[in-house]
Amino acid sequence: MNSKFQDTLMKYMMPVANRLEQQKHLQAIKDGMIAVIPIIIVGSVSLLPLAIANLLGSGAIYEFLNRYMGVFTYAGKFTSDIISIYAAFFIAAALAKSYGIYTNQTGVTAIMVHLILSGLVIEGGLDISYLGASGLFTSMVSAILSVEVTRFMMEKKLTIRLPDSVPVMVGESFGALLPLVMNAVLAVIIANLSLGIGGKVFPAFVMGLLAPAISTMDTLPALLIVVFLTQFLWFFGLHGPSITSAVWASFAIAYEAENVANFAAGLPVTHIFTYGFYYSIIQLTGSGLTLGLVILMMRSRAKSLKAIGTAGIVPSIFGINEPIIFGMPIILNPFMFIPFVFGPMLITLISYFAMTSGLVGKPIAAPPGFLPPGVAAFIMTLDWKCVVLALAGLVIMTIIYYPFFKMMEASEIKKEQEAEA
Repeated sequence: MNSKFQDTLMKYMMPVANRLEQQKHLQAIKDGMIAVIPIIIVGSVSLLPLAIANLLGSGAIYEFLNRYMGVFTYAGKFTSDIISIYAAFFIAAALAKSYGIYTNQTGVTAIMVHLILSGLVIEGGLDISYLGASGLFTSMVSAILSVEVTRFMMEKKLTIRLPDSVPVMVGESFGALLPLVMNAVLAVIIANLSLGIGGKVFPAFVMGLLAPAISTMDTLPALLIVVFLTQFLWFFGLHGPSITSAVWASFAIAYEAENVANFAAGLPVTHIFTYGFYYSIIQLTGSGLTLGLVILMMRSRAKSLKAIGTAGIVPSIFGINEPIIFGMPIILNPFMFIPFVFGPMLITLISYFAMTSGLVGKPIAAPPGFLPPGVAAFIMTLDWKCVVLALAGLVIMTIIYYPFFKMMEASEIKKEQEAEA
């Protein structure tokens, strides 16, 4: 790889990457959205009996599941169905922590703002229609607004300060009072302006504004761009997923939550670019789908490659391939540029068309991370064909890596022979 090209790339890419990593709001959104994934997983697990019943269609097990379906899916009403409340808390906590102003009250304030903006008072209670996946983007607004208002008032000392002799919890409670009041006032104004002028509840207004971006992200071109940039940055030593996920993670997690909610409601499942799809299919066993490459290394006649492959096989099975990326290394390795950067794009293309064509089921659940190949794919879709798709991706990537690996192996063997001579 031409060193001048590398220097030029690093000159222009590093500032962009650093800005993304240092942008507090983007990082808070990413961290907060990732924090809600376990809650989405719990909600997804509670829907598995519904998915199994739909697969069976009839029989004793089907009858049993339907009889107690309300019990089996009960947790989903308090997890996936109100996921935006949790997101507001975690995003606010992450942003407040980056400013060094986090207290328990910070997250609670964000929840309050989010409920005012998203909840609709109806006869006999509260309409929670916009507290689920459809309210996730509003939760970002709620969290950022509440923290920034709080930070502004703290910096301007517009808070109640009690003597040091007062217990810490009491001092924090009174210190948060004025920011809490100001946040409530602003949220009420925004919510009523949205209803009065726009004729829509605030989350519907936000979703209307974001509609072009939301629809654009769940497309093949968007997926290919994300995968290319992730692999390209990784190749030059920049942690690709950490950088690019600042942009796409919030969309992918929102799509995932919407798919889960739609499946539970018996509505069409439409999204493909979910968080689970990204890590269970197109980045299976780590960026670059490197499990096959690791197996090739384990069987290599080059001692160095064999040692690294043997050390990296177990982590790779569970989706951790940094030992290979840094140990082989793949970074700045001219033999690995084409397969590592462009191979995953082919897998993305195949996987996307497999799902859009109906050959493989779309994601209906959020699988846990760090599962062996194929396991997460099945949990995500409850479709055995998705397991075949995931494993086929690894096989295809192994074939793509093979000729480049053999060239690198020959070079390594030659170096080892020269060192021994």
